[in-house]
Amino acid sequence: MAYNIKDVFYLSSSVKIDKTTAGGGTGQLDLSAYIDPIARGRQKGTGLAVYKVHFGIQQYNADSDPIDDAEAGTLSYGLMAGMGVGDNATGNANMGDTAFDMTNSLLIQAGAFYGPKSQIANACTTVSMFPNTTVKPSIEVPYVIVRDNVVLGYQILDNFVEDTVLSFRMECAQISLDQATLNQLLRTQTV
Repeated sequence: MAYNIKDVFYLSSSVKIDKTTAGGGTGQLDLSAYIDPIARGRQKGTGLAVYKVHFGIQQYNADSDPIDDAEAGTLSYGLMAGMGVGDNATGNANMGDTAFDMTNSLLIQAGAFYGPKSQIANACTTVSMFPNTTVKPSIEVPYVIVRDNVVLGYQILDNFVEDTVLSFRMECAQISLDQATLNQLLRTQTV
C-alpha cells in the first residue's frame, strides 16, 4: 500500500493524566482487526504501516480548552508497538529507563511536554511547549506494526496542576508482508 488518500486511514486514542499524581501511565489500543502476522499458503501476512503520528494535549473536562498558562507539569511520552501492558492510570506504570529511548525497537514516536509555568520556573523559555518530538516515522519509511496492540505511555517528571488529556492520531495503512520481512519484524517487536 502507498501513502495516499485511498489506502491511508486514521486510528486514535487518548489517556487521562491525573493531576498531582507522580509516575507513569498507559493506554492500550487493540489493533487485532488490522494485523495478521501469519502467512497462509499464497496469502501474505498483514502489518500496519504507521506513516505519521500526531499528538495533542489539552485540559480534561474543560470543553477542549488548551493547557492553562499556570500548568507546571512536564512529561515524556511515547507510542510503542506490541507492548501489551493494558490501561494503567497515572502512577500505576513505570516506563523504565529506556521506554522513550532510541534503542527501544518498539518505539514508534516519542517526545516531551513542558507546561508553560515549568518553562518560566526553569528559565527555559526557548523550549517548544508541545510537541518536542525526539523520534518519529516517515512517509518514505513507515514504522510497520506486526503485533496486535499499540500503547500510549507517559512518565511524569513534574506533577500536573490540572487533569490533562494526552491523545494521538496515527496515519496508517494495512500492508502485505513477505515471510522474511514478517519474521524480521516479529523478532524486533518483542518485549
